[in-house]
Amino acid sequence: MKIINLIEDTKGRDECVAAHGLSFYVETEKHKLLLDLGPSSQTIDNAKALGINLTEIETVVLSHGHYDHSGGIIPFTMINDTAKIYFQESAKEDYYADDGLEAKERYRYIGIDKNIVALPQAKILNGDAKIDDDIEVFTIKERSRKLPSTNKNLLIKKDGELKHDDFGHEHFLVIRENSKSVLLSGCAHNGILSILDAYIDKFKEAPDLVVSGFHLMKKTEYNESEIEEIKGIAKELKKYSSRFVTCHCTSVPAYEIMKPVLGGQLEYVHSGEEINF
Repeated sequence: MKIINLIEDTKGRDECVAAHGLSFYVETEKHKLLLDLGPSSQTIDNAKALGINLTEIETVVLSHGHYDHSGGIIPFTMINDTAKIYFQESAKEDYYADDGLEAKERYRYIGIDKNIVALPQAKILNGDAKIDDDIEVFTIKERSRKLPSTNKNLLIKKDGELKHDDFGHEHFLVIRENSKSVLLSGCAHNGILSILDAYIDKFKEAPDLVVSGFHLMKKTEYNESEIEEIKGIAKELKKYSSRFVTCHCTSVPAYEIMKPVLGGQLEYVHSGEEINF
């Protein structure tokens, strides 16, 4: 299995740009697919620079309804109008970030381009779905752990009112090949620990590899309580036999807090880099 980061927040290979967002190219013996398409057409430019032919993609999984994971979808459809694009029905709702009282515009729209919903190749889901024998997505029915505090500024607009997002629009991609299993998540807004609990409840064992942002990033420095929260997540992850690769919304500072706890069990993948698996 080949897994390549097409775009994320930090630069890896010189020929690839970095941008706030996420996209992964995954190639197996039977499939060529994408998890997310980053914030813009820059994702497509990076794929071209890496020699990846996106016209061969047959499946796109949009992990959740935020712009930084979906902005490249419409540009992608200009070169590939046959790949099926899977997302949860609630991903089409109106999502916002609360940037605080000092922001020029406090409530910033972060949802998807609604043109995505009308695409003929869009496959709108309500819950878990098996795409084929090797690929499926699952959702969180009920979180088993406390929601990470770094998600508290993310909102949904319902009936004209802004409320805390419950992240029901988030689903998680599972790929199997040669008796190995990979769990891919975009931002793990529901909390990576709750996601792993749901995975084990469904599949009765831990994945071999977990690739995900952990959504632990902040625009300001972490306070002591937040540092302890991040360390606590790392300590829980260490209990698993899985290998973890993170990026994007984890942020490098949070990764550096987690790394001493997890050691070689945790890696960071940068824009344009391949995960050896």
